[in-house]
Amino acid sequence: MSTLEKSLNIIELLAAKPGGLSVSAIAGKVNQPASGVHRTLNELIRLGYVRQVQDQGDYALTMKLAALGVGFLGRTGVGDVAQPILDRLAQASGELIRLSVIDGDDLIWVAVAQGATGGLRYDPGQEQGVVVHLASSAGGQAWLSAMSDEEALERVSRQGLIDSSKPTGPGAPKTIAELLTVLAETRKRGYAVSIDSYIVGMAAMAVPVFGNDRVISCLSIAGPAVRMTPERMKELAPHLEQAAREIGMSATGSRYFPGLHKRT
Repeated sequence: MSTLEKSLNIIELLAAKPGGLSVSAIAGKVNQPASGVHRTLNELIRLGYVRQVQDQGDYALTMKLAALGVGFLGRTGVGDVAQPILDRLAQASGELIRLSVIDGDDLIWVAVAQGATGGLRYDPGQEQGVVVHLASSAGGQAWLSAMSDEEALERVSRQGLIDSSKPTGPGAPKTIAELLTVLAETRKRGYAVSIDSYIVGMAAMAVPVFGNDRVISCLSIAGPAVRMTPERMKELAPHLEQAAREIGMSATGSRYFPGLHKRT
């Protein structure tokens, strides 16, 4: 494993642990010697990416990496293109709206809008920049449904049918056959539906966003499953599809919609 890969493994681990971790805990989770982890952390401290919470205490990321990410997204123009559309859809639906973009083989959440102003609502708060688990999420299933079954299974095999980073709900596909059935139903329905799948108690619907006949991103509506029923999703489908069309038509305003996947 290269020095760069070791450093990135530590950064990715600390990104999921904002409260910080000890050297021994980091070493155990990234499967590296504690002495080497200590040297890497000192170098990351020197570069401004890591700080020690207190003397002889845990290590945590600084805001430098987050600031770079926010600045990058701002300069791509994703927010300028999509945010007004997301805000309108959030107001119309009263639920959480999420936009994900295709980055190589990954689908990554980059923008959100919250329509629920009080009471029961789904509001994860830290999903921007997170790689979407394709098999268990509505956004991922929407993207997969725009591919052939062969390509969809190839992408799922790279990432894993089961999300190893967190527990999924009972509604998540557990076999390849179940996933293929979900994708066939998604194509027939016109939008993906995920209930008690990505997170227990949460339901979501999603569609791929097309630009120049290519999938460039995915758009979803998510909320508590008790409110996001199949009947409610059917009512929201025209609003979701219209917003996706608007984003697709406006995508030429941003260099961050490369349209990497041809429509099948």
